[in-house]
Amino acid sequence: MGSRTADDRARLGGAELIVNLSASPFHLGRATEREAIFSARARESGVRVALCNTVGGQDELVFDGHSLVIESDGTVLARAPGFEETLLVVDLEHPEAATVAPLDDDLEQMRRALVLGLRDYVRKNGFDAVLVSVSGGVDSAVTAVLTVEALGPERVHCVSMPSRYSSAETRADAGRVAENLGCDFRELPIEPVMDAYGGILAESFAGREPDLAEENLQARIRGTLAMALSNKFGWLLVASGNKSELSVGYATLYGDMAGGFALLRDVFKTDVFRLARHLNERAGRELVPQSTIERAPSAELREGQLDEDSLPPYPELDRVLEAYVEEDRSVDELNADGFDPDLVARTVALVDRAEYKRRQAPPGVRLRPKAFGRDRRTPITNRWRG
Repeated sequence: MGSRTADDRARLGGAELIVNLSASPFHLGRATEREAIFSARARESGVRVALCNTVGGQDELVFDGHSLVIESDGTVLARAPGFEETLLVVDLEHPEAATVAPLDDDLEQMRRALVLGLRDYVRKNGFDAVLVSVSGGVDSAVTAVLTVEALGPERVHCVSMPSRYSSAETRADAGRVAENLGCDFRELPIEPVMDAYGGILAESFAGREPDLAEENLQARIRGTLAMALSNKFGWLLVASGNKSELSVGYATLYGDMAGGFALLRDVFKTDVFRLARHLNERAGRELVPQSTIERAPSAELREGQLDEDSLPPYPELDRVLEAYVEEDRSVDELNADGFDPDLVARTVALVDRAEYKRRQAPPGVRLRPKAFGRDRRTPITNRWRG
């Protein structure tokens, strides 16, 4: 007789219910995957299975709950709602009365994971309030909305730090976001600080045209001011950079990357836009101004700047990033898949060069199987890149 599996032993030992106490972390699609695994185990053993999964956030991990009771034929008898603590009671003599909570779609699961992850990070690390730098762009607007959902408006402070390159429209939208949410709002123009830095650096920069150094200086001034507010009042600074920017290094160290928690660090830019629309639809009103959603993305660090001056269009970029970062597709495989070879070469080079920035980024909620950090680790120094 061959060796018996755990399923065989459970069945032959007279088990009527197998209970699994779990801390299974969330990523998009994980609840469906988890359910399929446990349904298969129930069918193989011929015994009912109960999964009790924890709920809450710990650093970048979110535990989504979605506890289950599964019949021996693999059908779901009961399912708890996700992302909230609940008592799931099942009478195994009359399982037809059990609750089977629906699974939310990916966009709603993303929203709920971000809210839960931030709420627990703030609560468990002892912060009373948070600070969000609002620029009038979609990333900071979505970040502000999610922080208010997590903590309430009385615990969220918004600061706008316009420069000479900030348009009247983005300045207005920055204030409008805070007004829509009922948050504290202050505007700190950075022009005097830029002038002071310019004077100090004038002799060293003499004979050189303004370039990325001056652009990054603006972002770093903002980072310094935001961190000053954080230090003075004990507010956790929540950065608003997204995964697309972090992937390709379109972010400034000690500038817009400054902060204690980067809420959207695992959210691609195209998903930020989807979340913005979703948040407005859920609220039944305009939390993220429509003008912010419709405006072409710009860092506003020089006259007339657009993100697409430096990057491929986000829909194209994100498709390559998902294949390269999430699916571990090689350059040859990407080209064989029909992607534009020039786009692939450019994107891969940007991703590989930006590893040193990602090492210095704050933690943020993990939404995907290959989040930067513990899930995708590559060395900064690679001689083979040439």
